[in-house]
Amino acid sequence: MTALGELGRRRRITSELTRPFHNIDSVLVGAIVALSLLGVLMVYSATRGAEPPFTSSYLVRQALFVAGGLVAMGVVALFDYRRLLNWAWVPYGVVMVALVAVLSPLGTTVNGAQRWFSVGPFTAQPSEFIKLALIIAIAAMLAGWQEDIGPGRILKVLAVVAAPSVLVMAQPDLGTVLQYLAMGLGMLLLGGVRARYLIVMVLLGVGLSVAVLTSDTLADYQRDRLTSFIDPRIDSQGITYNQNQSVTAVASGGFAGQGLFDGPQTQLRFVPEQETDFIFTVVAEELGFVGGALVLGLFGVVCWRLWRIARSCRDNFGYLLTGGVLIMLLFQLFSNVGMAIGIMPITGTALPFISYGGSSILTTLVSLGLALSVGMRRFD
Repeated sequence: MTALGELGRRRRITSELTRPFHNIDSVLVGAIVALSLLGVLMVYSATRGAEPPFTSSYLVRQALFVAGGLVAMGVVALFDYRRLLNWAWVPYGVVMVALVAVLSPLGTTVNGAQRWFSVGPFTAQPSEFIKLALIIAIAAMLAGWQEDIGPGRILKVLAVVAAPSVLVMAQPDLGTVLQYLAMGLGMLLLGGVRARYLIVMVLLGVGLSVAVLTSDTLADYQRDRLTSFIDPRIDSQGITYNQNQSVTAVASGGFAGQGLFDGPQTQLRFVPEQETDFIFTVVAEELGFVGGALVLGLFGVVCWRLWRIARSCRDNFGYLLTGGVLIMLLFQLFSNVGMAIGIMPITGTALPFISYGGSSILTTLVSLGLALSVGMRRFD
């Protein structure tokens, strides 16, 4: 082969490898990176005074989670999402095995809940990973049915959601189960299910939630956390303490905030779990209304771009994948911010990108990698 021919061949190979990036959504990527970096900063502020003198261990771990998650997002974006149609049940099966295993002696119990695998200083939470597996499996099912979704097929989707829900309830973790149900119902709506069926499912879901809350499935403290938002004045030093401190921290931020690393509620650690469940209180107290609006605005950009990708996608599988990721993020956003300001029950839901935790970060960023893959190939 001549030198000119070899040069042409290399250019063709390079073009094939880089062609998908011609359609990459740089606005979406920018918002994802900005939120992830802001999350690292907020986790550091929430934890720097946890163990005097100031520690950076949480900062280092969260930075590693974000760096690894962003790399994974890029790798997944390079992968042609359409190939998942033939392998949709593999991630679901793998994570289901992990959910069973975490309830065995292999799992680690923290605060009465057995949800994690521990590997040295790191932990992995399978109930986070099943979210992405559910999105892929349900999208594949609905795409194959082409909006022909009757009661029998609805039951199949609900069975796919119910299987991990039963295992997660055994941990126990009602908040995460509610996320699964919201994702399942939302994706059915995107898939074309009739409104009357959806209404029946919502009513059944509400009834099931009430039944769980009034049964012995949950521990007393977990039940109290889920219902305390109704009247936060009850037992202000007990079951409603977390939410009262959270609301106080948010209110103290005012318009411009107390200043980074200067929030008294945050730095004195009056808000329990402020690096995870209540991370939004750190944003609101130290950066104020301006910082909270910035975070919510960046989330708005992410959700807008995801919806834009979904609407412009030419195949139903890509549309449902991206829509499922959007539903997952929206539910977590409203649930987390809502409980921080006292209008939603305390469900232990992480704030995507911002809350501390490798499993949550990795699930979020890999899910967005799939959405980027759809967007990069939506014109194919």
